[in-house]
Amino acid sequence: MQQGMRMVRNDLRNHMNIFVFIFVLFIMGMVFGAVIVNSMNFVQKQDLFFYLKQFFEQNMDTAGMTKMTLWKDSMFYHLKYMLLLFLLGISVIGMPIITVLLFVKGLVVGFSVGFLVNQMGWYGMLLSAVSIAPHNLIIIPIYLVAGSLALIFSLTLCRQLFIRKVHQPIIKGFVRYSLFFGVLILFLMLSSVIEVFFSNTLLEYVLKWIYK
Repeated sequence: MQQGMRMVRNDLRNHMNIFVFIFVLFIMGMVFGAVIVNSMNFVQKQDLFFYLKQFFEQNMDTAGMTKMTLWKDSMFYHLKYMLLLFLLGISVIGMPIITVLLFVKGLVVGFSVGFLVNQMGWYGMLLSAVSIAPHNLIIIPIYLVAGSLALIFSLTLCRQLFIRKVHQPIIKGFVRYSLFFGVLILFLMLSSVIEVFFSNTLLEYVLKWIYK
């Protein structure tokens, strides 16, 4: 156990620049998403807000949908995303796609929060706090760590293939890589529970309060 923790600390220290790069990339995506909101014209905002209101009304109408169904849908989405990052990490050509996926993830979060606040003011901030923030406090760090691990493993494969002096035990590294992703998926299961049974329930109450 102690040896495993020591290896994790060494990995963090040796690849801290990649973790920082991924974090900055995600923040840039959030900022860019907020900028997109401000660059939209009035008609575009109204059209999008119309569809958003329809979504809220549909959410209120389907409030009785079984939580287990919603949880399965949420888990399936996260598993697909994590599997994609995992597969990109073991492919040499996957590095630019990993960065694009994480940038887009930040863009979506930034745009969602920015649009709600822009259109609904304090109500939008409240909706963001109950529907976006709780589970994303777990999901976002997991995706950032997963993307960093995928990028690190992909770089390791590149060095192994193209630099003759580098000889690293790829099989051992792949096992560790897979175990890390397995642990992250377990945490995602927790975040899905929070998303469905906590965030979604709060969203239903807030929507009923706003549109009562």
